[in-house]
Amino acid sequence: MKIIPKIKRFCKNPKPYFMELLTIWLSPLFTDRCYIRLLSKIRCGYVFDLKRPRTFNEKLNWIKLNNRNPLYTKMADKYLAKEYARERIGDEYIVPIYGVWDKVEDVDFSALPVPCMLKSNADSCGRIVYRGGQMDTNSIKKKLESQYPFNYYWQSREWPYKNIKRKIIAEQFLDNGGEIITDYKFWCFSGEPKIVYMTCKEGKVFENFYDMDFQPVSIDHGFPRRVPEFEKPVQFETMKELAAKLSQGIPFVRVDFMMVQGRIWFGECTFFDWGGFQPFGGDWDEKLGEWIKLPE
Repeated sequence: MKIIPKIKRFCKNPKPYFMELLTIWLSPLFTDRCYIRLLSKIRCGYVFDLKRPRTFNEKLNWIKLNNRNPLYTKMADKYLAKEYARERIGDEYIVPIYGVWDKVEDVDFSALPVPCMLKSNADSCGRIVYRGGQMDTNSIKKKLESQYPFNYYWQSREWPYKNIKRKIIAEQFLDNGGEIITDYKFWCFSGEPKIVYMTCKEGKVFENFYDMDFQPVSIDHGFPRRVPEFEKPVQFETMKELAAKLSQGIPFVRVDFMMVQGRIWFGECTFFDWGGFQPFGGDWDEKLGEWIKLPE
């Protein structure tokens, strides 16, 4: 009888099930170019022109196919990205690592300080807060193992993920005194931060966009705007400078930071925001596309 509610949900809205089938199971059947063109029609409502790209999403996907700098794989690796960032902005902004393992079964829970954060170096989500005590380490390992073999590349052809050597990382848990941590995501164009959007996951995803004077920008990226507006962070100018240093020489990269009790922490580098398949409201897809200067 459990299958009946699932059938009803499928009949009511089959698209999520079709997308799961396509992005997880059928994706390897397509070439990169064919898959991108198919997914662009489904996700964005138009087929990307990958020969003469104009829009933000088109150019991100052109970069997937034509600008495969090996450095991008290092920057996408959540373990090696710390090394990349440390070399350019210093150790003070890097979240400390307690351990790194090639296999899930090798994670030594007895040696970990608590609380700490466990995650894969090549995953988009799936972080686990380990608090010790009565937590079932076997169930934690099973959860990590379920994420471990999945290659994030196949989902939207973000090729920097394809050849990352998989690892499990344990790093410091960032305690914000019980307050939700806000992410600061800087869109950088050839080393120049131009847009930042801030997100906080209060049970619902919000995205508030601002320019580099911290004036609100009416970009509709598919998620509601948080009201009231965020206040300008005290260290906003410092984050801008750090984002510029980390994005030099790259046509487009999103550089993420977190601020915890007044201290800036580097988060990650993302080359294809929302996989390069997130629709925009209005004409922002074209406007932002003009800022990406593609290499010859």
